[in-house]
Amino acid sequence: MNFQRIFIEKDIAQNERTKAIVSRLGDRPITYIDKVEDVFGRVHKPYLQKRDNLNLFIGEKKGQLVKPAPDAYGLGGSPHYYFIHAYNCIYECQYCYLQGYFQSPDIVLFINHEEICEEIERLCRVEHADQKEVWFHAGEFSDSLALSGLTREWSVYWEAFSRLKNGRLELRTKSSNVRLIQDLEPLSNVIISFSLSPELASRAYDNKTPPLMARLKAMKTLAERGHRLGLHLDPIIFTEDYSAQYSELLDQILAHVNGDQITYMSLGVVRFTKKVYQCMKRNYPDSAIHTGEFAKSFDEKVRYPRPLRLTVLQDIRQLATDKGLDPAKIYFCMEDLD
Repeated sequence: MNFQRIFIEKDIAQNERTKAIVSRLGDRPITYIDKVEDVFGRVHKPYLQKRDNLNLFIGEKKGQLVKPAPDAYGLGGSPHYYFIHAYNCIYECQYCYLQGYFQSPDIVLFINHEEICEEIERLCRVEHADQKEVWFHAGEFSDSLALSGLTREWSVYWEAFSRLKNGRLELRTKSSNVRLIQDLEPLSNVIISFSLSPELASRAYDNKTPPLMARLKAMKTLAERGHRLGLHLDPIIFTEDYSAQYSELLDQILAHVNGDQITYMSLGVVRFTKKVYQCMKRNYPDSAIHTGEFAKSFDEKVRYPRPLRLTVLQDIRQLATDKGLDPAKIYFCMEDLD
């Protein structure tokens, strides 16, 4: 990554994890700060400046380290949480909600992973000791694997989840960067889930992400080593030939991994908060996403009208079922349609 400058919290400047990250980046100007929040996002920095002017912040996550996930965020019937190990993403998907979430596209890396794991263990052992499964998701505010060659934190989480009988860890990613996790011991309660779109849509909207085929090959590599996989066909962007495109995508997926190697699959249409929708129109005025019919939905987000969403989601679920995927493993993400 070509970061212009690195900002480091003074209290962790001598932390071994901090020094390792800095050493992997080579020579960069460094500024020491008291807290990330003192600098990051204090002055608005346009989202698209990430293309040629990106800074890196290294700090400790404070406050609530693990947060309850929204309804319909994962498979039903279990508590779901997400934890925050970083802010922002090196990719530039046109529909990404991060463009309207933070005041800056700069990358923030948090290094207090042991502390996050302690809170995860507390939730599993104390808060939800009677629950068979408690889910923890990474990738809400950043891609889980895109910078893992720089951060190298996942072995810490692997060790923590190896001790948790009822804990479930999901790493959500659009990356093909699996080099540092492929040789970790496969755990039955750790799932690496890939967000995929048909090739045409990926080329049009998933700016700077690895090509579809690179992600499919990464899935195959992990499956061959015994890791569990998840799929997120999300966001689905409506086109007249969406059914043919998703049929081809499902065939490509199943050519790389067996259907029984897929632990679950979520389906969700493209959606925005009002603020993100305005940011997306400003940042990508020529995007074909704008040709869709959008309206305020049940949760105040901007979505396709309900009848269209229902048709598209049910069609793709049926396609997946016809190709041998277990319908019990398929759920609609952030929807009220079932």
